Amino acid sequence: MNTGKRFEFLEHTADVYIAAYGSSLAEAFENAALAMFEVMTDTTTINPKIEEDVAVEAEDEQALLYNWIEDLLVRFDVSGMVYSRFQVYELKRGANGKFRLKAKIWGEQLNMKRHPQKVGIKAITYHRMEIVKHPNKVIVKFILDI
Repeated sequence: MNTGKRFEFLEHTADVYIAAYGSSLAEAFENAALAMFEVMTDTTTINPKIEEDVAVEAEDEQALLYNWIEDLLVRFDVSGMVYSRFQVYELKRGANGKFRLKAKIWGEQLNMKRHPQKVGIKAITYHRMEIVKHPNKVIVKFILDI
């Protein structure tokens, strides 16, 4: 899904409500991650020079989205890393019945001089979370508690 928007911010009274799009669930998850970091800073200022691996598991796809975003938030909180490039290369149900996501992410240490601060994120929530699949289009929606 190279054409059109990758994500948008939906109307919400107190928190940040995001709809992320993709031609596949993996691409929608990548764009969800990008949207989350865009809430925090201008992602175009993030140099994707440090590569890291991410692996998360969950009972269903919504829990997998939650665990994916939460893992990225923890990385930000613990190590001060911000990311601007995401490649989900595996997203499937494993032999144990759980959904598994493996990805490569690229970013750098937060630098307040180069990365303008926007809004701090406390957590992702399950409230109003949904995953909608259409032929050649997936939409994931979620709320970030700010």
